Amino acid sequence: MADQGVAADSIFIGGGGEGYGLPQSLLLKYGNRHGLIAGATGTGKTVTLQILAEGFSAAGVPVFLSDVKGDLSGIAGAGSATHKLHEAFMKRSQTIGLDLQYRAFPVIFWDLFGEKGHPVRATVAEMGPLLLSRLLELSEAQEGVLNVAFRLSDEEELPLLDLKDLQALLTFVADHAEEMSARYGLVSKESVGAIQRRLLVLENQGGASLFGEPALDLADLMTVDSEGLGRISILAADKLMNSPRLYATFLLWLLSELFEMLPEVGDPDKPKLVFFFDEAHLLFDDAPKALVSKVEQVARLIRSKGVGVYFITQNPADVPEDILGQLGNRVQHALRAFTAKDQKDLAKAAETYRPNPRFRIDEAIRDVGTGEAVTSLLEAKGIPGIAERTLIRPPSSQLGPLDEATRTAVMAGSPVRGKYDTVLDRDSAYEKLQAKAAAAAREAAAEEERAVEEKREFERARRYDGNGYEAEKPKSRASRSDSIGTVLAKSMVRQLAGPTGKALVRGILGSLFGKR
Repeated sequence: MADQGVAADSIFIGGGGEGYGLPQSLLLKYGNRHGLIAGATGTGKTVTLQILAEGFSAAGVPVFLSDVKGDLSGIAGAGSATHKLHEAFMKRSQTIGLDLQYRAFPVIFWDLFGEKGHPVRATVAEMGPLLLSRLLELSEAQEGVLNVAFRLSDEEELPLLDLKDLQALLTFVADHAEEMSARYGLVSKESVGAIQRRLLVLENQGGASLFGEPALDLADLMTVDSEGLGRISILAADKLMNSPRLYATFLLWLLSELFEMLPEVGDPDKPKLVFFFDEAHLLFDDAPKALVSKVEQVARLIRSKGVGVYFITQNPADVPEDILGQLGNRVQHALRAFTAKDQKDLAKAAETYRPNPRFRIDEAIRDVGTGEAVTSLLEAKGIPGIAERTLIRPPSSQLGPLDEATRTAVMAGSPVRGKYDTVLDRDSAYEKLQAKAAAAAREAAAEEERAVEEKREFERARRYDGNGYEAEKPKSRASRSDSIGTVLAKSMVRQLAGPTGKALVRGILGSLFGKR
């Protein structure tokens, strides 16, 4: 019998009894060739995700996954003989030849809102103008203005760390739209205003908590515990799903940052990290072609960095064909076919599998029950395996969410406890622009005092020459009656005319979107 479903070089996915195929295992050396878990609601996708996360962790591979429904926290706890499905699990294990033993796995909890896990933050500069434009649903003209703001941030060393930095810089750009237009092309105040309104909506949705410091150290997602088990990072996404575009943009940013950070490793014996992207359709819904193209490039290239990406979605048709073609390991749960479109999608899904002469794949995908699937996993030399009907193995960890006491205990023992809990607010664009404005205000006040003193001197120096009063004007200084905004504008124009500052490093899907 398979011991815990993990061999030295593979992860046991499931097997068969009468009417089912051969036992199915995912070879670790092809774990970075990406994968797909698909199926209608309630067919067992979450359990499949859970057993794969367990398998990779047991093999010493760190895992990152999003907990969309709030029930994957149980991975941090052991399964129990008192669970209502215990007898069914034991019967399934006996059928497929698995020696099921319950156990917990090392977990780190994360949460963009800091409620159910450690806070997760990125700086505005790291997010970059492309992903931020997609998050804010900006038009092409508005995206152009946002790029101007980022360029100005780089050249004038005005770091964009949180949303107030971006708001301050956009206000400055609007106040000096004429100067900005002369240097960078048309910058309209209307476009700036539209961006600021979008930022306000993002703040109202809680998105402001994503941006700031301390930013996430990606190395914290790639650790093992004292026993050599890969730590499973679980992002609480049940609340985050109320802002689906924020969810998708954050995970895409995370994937792009991993691509930038990790060195090339070729074909490792096992992945360095496995990344599960649940509700994957949100990544591609209404996404511009340019963005989908870049996601395709990242998916194709990141496997050479040792990262496996597994998309979880209801229908394979949710994933663009060029990306779907890169997903070598597939677990297809049941698809329903009640309408003509459903039937077309079912036929299309069946076409992507290597045929099995024993059954029709489209019928198998339609008929498999809960906890069953049609699987195709990469074999020797990376060849897709023949499609098989498979009984998915039961999980070793707890099925369903942890209770609050256990979750609190896991958080208390977290290896990153205290590292991200306190917000850091360094001097950045907001503070620097505030300081410039304050300095300009002081200079303007000083000039006003000098003007008043000149007027007094004029009054003292006036004389009567018999024809009327005539002012004997004292020597005047250059006019200093400019507004604060004009003073700042002149200062900025002088700075722009000189050498530019060192550009800030920011992730915008890295070199794929241009030089850093």
